[in-house]
Amino acid sequence: MTLLELDRLKVSYRTGRGDLHAIDGVSFAVNNGESVGIVGESGCGKTTIARAILRILPSNGASRGRILFRGRDLLAMNLDDMRQIRWSGMALVTQSAMNALDPVYRVGAQIVEAIRTHQRCSKSAAWDRAAELFESVGLKAEWVRRYPHEFSGGMRQRAIIAMALALNPPLIIADEPTTALDVIMQDQVFAEIDRIRRSRGTALILITHDISLVSENCDRIAIMYAGQIAEMAPTRTIFDRPMHPYTIGLQNAFADLADRGRDLISIAGAPPDLVQPPTGCRFAPRCPFARERCGEPPPLLEREDGHWVACHFADEAEMFRQAGREERTWEAAAAATVSL
Repeated sequence: MTLLELDRLKVSYRTGRGDLHAIDGVSFAVNNGESVGIVGESGCGKTTIARAILRILPSNGASRGRILFRGRDLLAMNLDDMRQIRWSGMALVTQSAMNALDPVYRVGAQIVEAIRTHQRCSKSAAWDRAAELFESVGLKAEWVRRYPHEFSGGMRQRAIIAMALALNPPLIIADEPTTALDVIMQDQVFAEIDRIRRSRGTALILITHDISLVSENCDRIAIMYAGQIAEMAPTRTIFDRPMHPYTIGLQNAFADLADRGRDLISIAGAPPDLVQPPTGCRFAPRCPFARERCGEPPPLLEREDGHWVACHFADEAEMFRQAGREERTWEAAAAATVSL
């Protein structure tokens, strides 16, 4: 059953150079209990999607389209109703745990505040609930009385997860939740998220630039490029049968332990200026397979069951995958980019 649906979402920011079109017509759905990963380069719009869903865009941001949560349009709600949705309906696990916690308040007090804002309960009951949440994420119950500076980075991240779970929301949005942690702590934090999510049937949107993280933690993956979805499919499909050249390029740039002799291949160039985005395919200037038709914007179409691709030539995906393994394919694209 659909929990969250984005319908032709557009988000723009007012800048001194004009409107920056950070999100341009993004549509996808998240089902109850499902985990969906959103992957892409910095600046592609991943975090903007999270902010738009929660309606915490900065003052120069504006959203259009629809964001349906259990059938209700979040963009059409008044702010009081939206505040009730936050925490109880959906919660955010942020990138920087230290910045998300007020340094002059005990960590438990901040969880208690969230609980008592949305539920009628005594202060002592809320503190008991905070202690239970700490234990659920692998922290000692008595640590709720500590201040943020008394926690390590991994402990703070677990505390943020506990805070997100305070009201048992059916959806958690995790925005680069382990960027500042080492790989061992990353694994432990994601193990906690996955264990809790599965035990409670909680849905997850995981936002990251690391395609390896979503491979282990998500049922489906959306690949974003320059404010649009380039490809979306079940996780195994994305890795076994990618159809969009950008997805193929992303995979080339990540190490594969099963193929240790393979050199990593980068995608030359940079994403387009979203104040003046290209009129056609936004990846075309960096794509080794671009052709004249790529001057037209490609629609996001379902090419196979559950496999959506925004490429005019997705039916040639097998050729793309074969040629995309060769470094010279991307070197030719880099040379063409430089000559423009």
